[in-house]
Amino acid sequence: MTLVKLAQRHPRLLDWSIRLDRAPAWQWLALLAAALTPTWAWMARRLVDGSDDPLGLLALATLAVLVVQRRHVLRVSPRLGWLLLALAGTVLATATRGALPALLTSLLSVLALACGLLAFVPTHGVQRVPALPVVGLAVLALPLLSSLQFYAGYPLRVLTAEASRWLLAPFFTVLREGSTLLVDGRMVIVDAPCSGVQMAWLGYFSACAVALWAQRDGRSFLARLPVVGVLVLLGNVLRNSLLVAAEGAGQPLAPWAHQALGLLLLALVCGGIARAMAGQRLPAFSTPRFTTYGGHHA
Repeated sequence: MTLVKLAQRHPRLLDWSIRLDRAPAWQWLALLAAALTPTWAWMARRLVDGSDDPLGLLALATLAVLVVQRRHVLRVSPRLGWLLLALAGTVLATATRGALPALLTSLLSVLALACGLLAFVPTHGVQRVPALPVVGLAVLALPLLSSLQFYAGYPLRVLTAEASRWLLAPFFTVLREGSTLLVDGRMVIVDAPCSGVQMAWLGYFSACAVALWAQRDGRSFLARLPVVGVLVLLGNVLRNSLLVAAEGAGQPLAPWAHQALGLLLLALVCGGIARAMAGQRLPAFSTPRFTTYGGHHA
């Protein structure tokens, strides 16, 4: 059926389709967010009951700032591919709620909302928004630190303890059993906070935020991600080794010095990640000055 025949036979359907196509971006995003309300309620409960660190709020705030900054250049007509992914993700998250763990359905929900946002943000010009950093921030918004600590915390603690044993071996007599080190006869436990999970979250958050600012495309962003893992691992091993060395020498650091050392190394790691992600950022004048966002179909 041609468009002319559709207009003749079903004028109301055509008018409704045009109104739907012209719906502003904020209405689409608000509808998606409303459809995923159970996910936001679950995330809020995890935040309130203290079962997870509230770091996800940083990722949500970053995405909110992105929307506010780009509100004047959002596309009039959404990209259908991203919009279909958003709708499919919303339906799948709703259909599997209760059948899958809440974290998995919430992952589907945040990915659906990220796809909805990507359907409207510009992809060309100085205001363009790369897709992968947006998806990464959406995933980081989930309350997943306690789950990561449960599933990956112990292997990371063992890896950190073994690397620290290698570093301290020239200066101390060091033995390791599990995540426990015996340094010159003194037992030092590499506990959960020393697993590096929080440092990893902040490292990947820094990577996504800087890549978003630098407008890093997908291939360039993925190529730099291994640097994030390496810097986080090195920073955590160095922090743990210094703390264990002080314990092994019989001069444990005061709590404030312990915290200060952790913050210093965290700042160095995040700074290195930011430098790696921001390197060779394209200058703004290299992109066309005159662009059209979201040419309308109707």
